[in-house]
Amino acid sequence: MNLHGLTEPRCVVEKLASTGDKDGDGICDLDDIVLGARKDLEAKPLYVDAYYAGGYPPENEGVCTDVIWRALQNAGYDLKGMMDRDIKEHPGDYPRVDGNPEPNIDFRRVPNQEEFFKKYAERLTSEIKPWDSENLKQWQGGDIVVFGPPYDHIGIVSDKRQADGVPLLIHNAGPCTREDNGLLTWPSPIKYHFRFPGAGNR
Repeated sequence: MNLHGLTEPRCVVEKLASTGDKDGDGICDLDDIVLGARKDLEAKPLYVDAYYAGGYPPENEGVCTDVIWRALQNAGYDLKGMMDRDIKEHPGDYPRVDGNPEPNIDFRRVPNQEEFFKKYAERLTSEIKPWDSENLKQWQGGDIVVFGPPYDHIGIVSDKRQADGVPLLIHNAGPCTREDNGLLTWPSPIKYHFRFPGAGNR
């Protein structure tokens, strides 16, 4: 409601049905991914760009790529394990590996996550049209967004939307994981928009 008691206009966007449920918990994968991203949001890990023996940072630290594997883990997907296997089998596919796999860090690099999702996720539109419900229903909570140069970045599309129908973004760009209007305000263009897993991998 506004100051005059009138209802603010809102763009109503359809939520698309999702049938995948990797961990069999009765919650579809996309919803589980959002819940996982929100758990990271609630944990408020500080943005710390570091190398960790074993690969995983502690729960109170992380970078943008850590939001992704934590969100997918909540849905039953082991992103590190999947990426480690694919990098071992196809090291030339991954730009930040350079033929010498390093499992402690490879899965936490934006270009490597990008390549993995290009191979195994569904690729969707990178165009966002505020107030256009047909365009915006292609943007669902749990989707993954990669931003290109000059500020490479990655995040999870939220299930919360602004009045214009554009969803929020759950991502860590410092000082900690946050949920904001990053889809429209991040200073680099959207490079890819993915939905994981792709239709051929469900």
